Amino acid sequence: MDSSASPIEDDIIIQESVEYESEKQDILESVEYTKTSSKFHHLFSSYARKGEPVPLGRNVENLRILQLDVDYEIVEKDTFLKDLSSAAVVRIYGVTECGSSVLVRVHGFRPFFFIKCPNHFDPVDLPVIKESLEKRARKVSSMKNCQGPIIHDLEIFEGRSLLYFVPNDPSISYFKITVALPSYVRQLAQILERGDIDLSPYEGTYYSTFEASIDFVLRFMIETNMYGCSWVELPSKNCQLPERQTSYMQFEVDIHYNDMICHSPHGEWLKAAPIRILSFDIECAGRPGVFPEPEHDQVIQIANYLTEAGKSEPIARTVLTLGSCAPIAGAKVHSFDSEAELLEAWVSFLRVTDPDILTGYNIVNFDLPYLLNRANVLHLSSFPFLGRLIGVMTKMHDTRLSSSAFGTHESKAFTMNGRIIVDMLQILVRDYKLRSYSLNSVSFEFLGEQKEDVHHSIITELFRGNENTRRRLAVYCLKDAYLPQRLMEKLMSLTNYMELARVAGIPLAWLLSRGHMIKVVSLLHRKAFPERLLIPDLKNSSHNSGEETESYEGATVIEPKRGFYKMPIATLDFASLYPSIMMAHNICYSTLVRKDDVKYLKPEDYIKSPSGDCYVRPTVKKGVLSKILEDLLSARKLAKKELEQATDPFLRSVLNGRQLALKISANAVYGFTGASRGKLPCTEISASITAFGRQMIETTKSLVESKFPSSVVIYGDTDSVMVKFREDLTLEESMALGQQAAELISQSFPKPIKLEFEKCYYPYLLIQKKRYAGLLWTKTETYDKMDCKGIETVRRDNCKLVANVVSKVLEKLLVERDVQGAIDFVKKTISDLLQNKVDISLLVVSKELSKAAADYDANQAHVTLYKKLYQRDPGSAPSLGDRIPYVTIKGRKDQPAHERAEDPIYVLEHNLPLDTEYYLKNMLRKPLERIFEPIIGKNVSSLFEGEHTRSITVTTPSTGGIMRFTKVSVTCLGCRTPISETESKQPLCKYCKANEASIYEKILCNVREYERQYAMLWTQCQRCMGSICQDVLCSNSDCPIFYRRRKVQKDLEDASKQLGRFSMPPSW
Repeated sequence: MDSSASPIEDDIIIQESVEYESEKQDILESVEYTKTSSKFHHLFSSYARKGEPVPLGRNVENLRILQLDVDYEIVEKDTFLKDLSSAAVVRIYGVTECGSSVLVRVHGFRPFFFIKCPNHFDPVDLPVIKESLEKRARKVSSMKNCQGPIIHDLEIFEGRSLLYFVPNDPSISYFKITVALPSYVRQLAQILERGDIDLSPYEGTYYSTFEASIDFVLRFMIETNMYGCSWVELPSKNCQLPERQTSYMQFEVDIHYNDMICHSPHGEWLKAAPIRILSFDIECAGRPGVFPEPEHDQVIQIANYLTEAGKSEPIARTVLTLGSCAPIAGAKVHSFDSEAELLEAWVSFLRVTDPDILTGYNIVNFDLPYLLNRANVLHLSSFPFLGRLIGVMTKMHDTRLSSSAFGTHESKAFTMNGRIIVDMLQILVRDYKLRSYSLNSVSFEFLGEQKEDVHHSIITELFRGNENTRRRLAVYCLKDAYLPQRLMEKLMSLTNYMELARVAGIPLAWLLSRGHMIKVVSLLHRKAFPERLLIPDLKNSSHNSGEETESYEGATVIEPKRGFYKMPIATLDFASLYPSIMMAHNICYSTLVRKDDVKYLKPEDYIKSPSGDCYVRPTVKKGVLSKILEDLLSARKLAKKELEQATDPFLRSVLNGRQLALKISANAVYGFTGASRGKLPCTEISASITAFGRQMIETTKSLVESKFPSSVVIYGDTDSVMVKFREDLTLEESMALGQQAAELISQSFPKPIKLEFEKCYYPYLLIQKKRYAGLLWTKTETYDKMDCKGIETVRRDNCKLVANVVSKVLEKLLVERDVQGAIDFVKKTISDLLQNKVDISLLVVSKELSKAAADYDANQAHVTLYKKLYQRDPGSAPSLGDRIPYVTIKGRKDQPAHERAEDPIYVLEHNLPLDTEYYLKNMLRKPLERIFEPIIGKNVSSLFEGEHTRSITVTTPSTGGIMRFTKVSVTCLGCRTPISETESKQPLCKYCKANEASIYEKILCNVREYERQYAMLWTQCQRCMGSICQDVLCSNSDCPIFYRRRKVQKDLEDASKQLGRFSMPPSW
């Protein structure tokens, strides 16, 4: 076999190799730039971390740090070990108990992987094989210049593959190949998989590789028993201070990896450290009609809100601004003469304060890219060094995350060594389903707070004003930096993600940039390797002969018996259904038996799933997945017990985050096995689990209905069944029967499968599959909440009227138990809608202009409206990325709906008629039909027909349509009769003149009422804005009073004009 390197092989590009070569180049390019200029350091020195130098020696206490992030660097020679070979040095970024930042450089650990030894292998040949591997590797262009050996060690490892249980099969011999650098693992594995190597005397063999795809950082963490965000103890006697500082962190130490003590996150090691969190926001001065672009538009302000985890008072609350700015109470304002100085000062702030976490709202896709690109435009060579390593440039690239849990998201990614970016927008999108994800909307949802929303089109005007207008902009900018930090604290996002990192054993940053799969990969490696089980490298598809993964039948949904149940409905749930199935039936990669091998087993030694796949029983071999799940669920049980006993609020938040993290990780295991493009897909496992689940639901239904006479299972979905025991039972009696049924039926299933009774629905509205609502009761005194599934209350493609009406209807049906009241409310709402009495803000739909208008294939309402707005005024038209609010107005009979989309403000200003019948037919009708059909059956049509629908009010437009050809005449303010030209200056006709006083009084009362409403709304906006002396500039269309304020303003103007037609108050 020709062992020369192939052209394809020479072109192999390994991502991590590229990244670290790039890092080396960045350092070389900035040799003259070792530390940032101290020009602005003195401005922020009071915010610097406090801390004493790290004491080292035999009689000194060990150094303990909370590890926050881990990466590595490539060195041509390791001076700490006095080794001239190329090596990977692991870097751990952490914080001590007193809040000092520490960089630990860990030496001596090298990557490795495995291949199966050739048949008839003789250990005597090990040196020859090692030499053959070394020679072959040297022919690859990216490895030939490696300092020292490429193959550092070749040894025999006795183990087995994780995939499949093979009867009567002893341990198998594998080569454990230890190499110089992480990037060499994958390159050598590809050579061996192709058989492109001559391992004399074992020629012509294609080698299956094992554990070659594991990330080097994860391999290091597993081998050292290090978990994400865990405590690491460094014996002082084994530490060494570096010859020169390589980072902006306070202290640096070097140590050998065997000398570290890594503590598992349990007991006292669940404690946290004083982590520094910086939330920031930027403002840019855009050109008229154009969303700010870094190529052209200045950064004019940067607000910073620096806090320490666990403390309420901020360390720093600062605004860096271009030009003068009036003082802001409680904040420090720093003014600069040029944008370059502003950006350089912010970098100084970043380095002096040395935050561990960077947060904000949409900083990943706007603020950080804008700052980096803007600095590039200004040729600020010292700016793009935002990480903690001296001379290592912050790089930005596009990334795409696709997972079944989170969907597909395109984003930016940054190499910012040592700092973790936690974008609260991304956290909220991943973890919560909301109608709107604007900062204003989520702040109102979770904090009950709002802010003045200054549209980007008027920011430049405020900036070019005076120090007071710039102060107003700075206050707005500060609020945008403050709110993300408050959201992080309120939602305990950082605490929960840190606990998830601890449970999964991966770096915190990976949770924010990867899907669920990496958590299970870590758990699997940690549990399998000590049992000498090796994970094969599969090619992201089925392991069955390289074919595509077969589909399999999913969970069971028992056909619902639709209706409105006024009696209690007991709900029986399987606790942790899929994990408990895997544990009960020992379902795992390591226990799965190939169909051809089943004949070698005794019948009592294996379990056959309903899907036909076989697994050995725990008495033969206990599965790795079962062990992982047992550990996770028992740890969760312990965490919940400790949570009940804990009194310290911070400890309670940590324990609650931990039990949630354990639950998430346990549920992720099943999904990992079924991911067709995952690391280790196995359709046999996924199919077996869902088959057992279907069987259990059917068994539960059968047992309930047979053991409890008159009972009926009215619905079942995946892991739960809803049971109507008898119509005459009280809530207390239904709960008692539910508990009895759960205990009785649990005995029919192997442990740890457990059917639990946790709640009753009373009353219960069952609409269809996946759609139901009811009052949820866990105790008899009072209901816990109204629980809704699959019902239109948060959908963003509907107007707010739909959510409001559906919520109110459900409240009347379930809480008030007033069916007729719900019907009357719906009829009244429909009547108000058709008579144009509904607030326009409830009819607004908003959608994002996510790409250029020309790039949309189909006609969409918000895109059509964008084109209209651009034609009217290009300067004020929405920009790419803006959300475009619209309402649907009346038009021609055959005119498409997208052409009738209109700007709500334009509608108010020009009295354009809304197409209320469109809203009724296309938005309200279907949700209401789904709710009422199980209750009133065919009579549901009466909701939309009858007396309440016959009165329809249509406003008269002031422009457009037929009004272009109409001459508007003056009408009497009393009877609306047109007034002749000779009397046109009079407010009333001759017939109403006698009632002038009462008509004047009525109009005056209208004006006073509109003034009262407007003052009330204006005051509310000023309070939100934080000033009672300035105009309201807010453009937050998500705010419930935004359109109401504009409507009242228009009504006040019209009423004032009517009042103005009276020359003077009439003499009564």
